[in-house]
Amino acid sequence: MQTQNLGSIAVVGAGAVGCYYGGMLARAGYDVRFLMRSDLESVRQHGLTIRSQGEEWHIAAQAAGTAAEIGPCDLVLIALKATANEALEKILPPLIGPRTVLLTLQNGLGNEEFLAQRWGEERVLGGLCFVCLNRVSPGVIEHYDHGTLSIGEFQRSPAERTSSIVAAFRESGIDAKVVQNLAEERWRKLVWNIPFNGLSIVGQSATVADVLADPGLRQLASDLMSEVIAAANALGLSIPGSFAEYQIERSASMGPYRPSSLIDWELGRPVEVEAIWGEPWRRGSSAGTPMPRLETIYRLLQRLCRGAAVG
Repeated sequence: MQTQNLGSIAVVGAGAVGCYYGGMLARAGYDVRFLMRSDLESVRQHGLTIRSQGEEWHIAAQAAGTAAEIGPCDLVLIALKATANEALEKILPPLIGPRTVLLTLQNGLGNEEFLAQRWGEERVLGGLCFVCLNRVSPGVIEHYDHGTLSIGEFQRSPAERTSSIVAAFRESGIDAKVVQNLAEERWRKLVWNIPFNGLSIVGQSATVADVLADPGLRQLASDLMSEVIAAANALGLSIPGSFAEYQIERSASMGPYRPSSLIDWELGRPVEVEAIWGEPWRRGSSAGTPMPRLETIYRLLQRLCRGAAVG
């Protein structure tokens, strides 16, 4: 039974990430409402199912087809792809009240800035999810490995609300923590996302296991990580060079995991090329860091993903 008083929670972008984290909160007794499209009728009839390493939970979820049906909430979890950010200009207003907090769980750079420019930076937090998930059928989420969630305030030190939100996730069974520097955590996640999401597409549907098993791709992943770390440090952040090898070793347990960008690409859906590869390359280059491998991956992805309405 939940003990943290978060009030009402809306989940925007009820794919694998939104359904998993929102579903875990709902399972713990929190008032969670899911904004859904394709899965709406299935979830209304059957609820959500989360399968996680031998366990399975069925959750009676509150699902709505429009933001107006949900109304103003105290906390909005944003798990839409960054390519769909413009849609938030119509989606979010009915969900926002005087004290609404916006927590983006999106990948890449620029999402907090997008929200802050439109609804005020005082509302905005960011969350970094390191988790292996797929939506395997309507309303059914398969959790394969990991699951940590790091949450920080946008351009501010952690506040009481930050700790309350993290405590709620922890109470729901999520390995969550408060981070002091959200920007640094964003770059730490890019150290993994840039190589593994990128090489999965460029490498013709390469899984994490494929990348690690191929000496050339494994070395390229490591080199890309080093470029990202160098860029982050040039921007005034602090990520040790050893973090690259740590991420390589940590990925071994994922096995033949197919990153989300690969799934989007294979299904012809928009791929977050600008948020995950373009913006880090631009910011790192502007800070004077040579990033030739990242630029190469970025240019290739621009071309490969053009038919999928690159964001």
